[in-house]
Amino acid sequence: MPARRELRPVRWSGDHIQILDQRRLPREERYLECRTPAAVASAIRTLAVRGAPLIGIAGGYGVALAAARAVKGVRRGGRGPSAESILGRVDRAAARLSAARPTAVNLDRAVRRVASAAAAGGVRDGALAPSAATATAIADTALAEAERIDAEEREACEAIGRFGSDLVPDGARVLTHCNTGTLATNWDGTAQAVITTAYDRGRVVAVWADETRPLLQGARLTAWELHRRGVPVTLLVDGAAGSLMARGLVDMVVVGADRIAANGDVANKVGTYPLAVLARRHRVPFVVAAPCSTIDLATPSGAAIPIEERDPREVTGELADAAAAAANPAFDVTPAALVSAIVTDAGVVRAPYRSGLRSAGASS
Repeated sequence: MPARRELRPVRWSGDHIQILDQRRLPREERYLECRTPAAVASAIRTLAVRGAPLIGIAGGYGVALAAARAVKGVRRGGRGPSAESILGRVDRAAARLSAARPTAVNLDRAVRRVASAAAAGGVRDGALAPSAATATAIADTALAEAERIDAEEREACEAIGRFGSDLVPDGARVLTHCNTGTLATNWDGTAQAVITTAYDRGRVVAVWADETRPLLQGARLTAWELHRRGVPVTLLVDGAAGSLMARGLVDMVVVGADRIAANGDVANKVGTYPLAVLARRHRVPFVVAAPCSTIDLATPSGAAIPIEERDPREVTGELADAAAAAANPAFDVTPAALVSAIVTDAGVVRAPYRSGLRSAGASS
């Protein structure tokens, strides 16, 4: 196995955030230097950074960046922006970041956590204290919370890999969709952590990676990541998965999730639902892997999950008739009845999902 090269798609760098521009992969590894919360929101919205856990991390650091920029002008003696104005700027940045992509619950949850931490950092004796020290505390507390979210995702990825690999049969040929590795989490990944951990244990012998149209996250990102990790991977057009299952060439499907409803319905990259239907038809286990932070107990079912509609030009490109209309839903919802198991960092949850997800979600 080749030596692993550290890859960290989102990094705090003192006065800005470095974000690996995933739109340029695999041809070029270039980092964006995001010096404003607006730049971070743009990176999230345009898919320079993507993956539910990773956009949560990026959003959290974006709020910390807003706090740091707001307190920059504070001078000794308490002069400079008030705690109220600092927190106002933090709240406005948080709202902008949260709206950048609506489907993944991780983003809004991380943004709210860091904004709440910033507010708590400015409180002294039950009230906001007007001092330079208070302003500094707001920024420091916000950054500490963003770093805590980042660290929690690392622990979650490691746990998901451990729990999920136990479900993988010996000699498995695993099919996956979209991208669920370091480029989606900052660490080992979710579904990809299941695959790589099982591979390290000698259980996975081959991986089928869907191209994942229209933006080809599987072709550009998953195949690239698995190859550099030393895992045997074969790229597959999205429409070929069913024929492979019919020929007995797929032993398991493992995918990630952008939001899991309280009843176990799963929102994930568009194309996931057809895979689940095909897997049920061919009696192939269909496993979802995601951290507890992706569980949204406030959403009762998949019908209540907002589905992001992206620019139709991502579908039409330069090849379609200029007059052709195009639909471009970024996600679809897989009913809980088609899911064999949900692997979280708190353990494996099986149907009926409500009680198990309630316990796992409460731990996040």
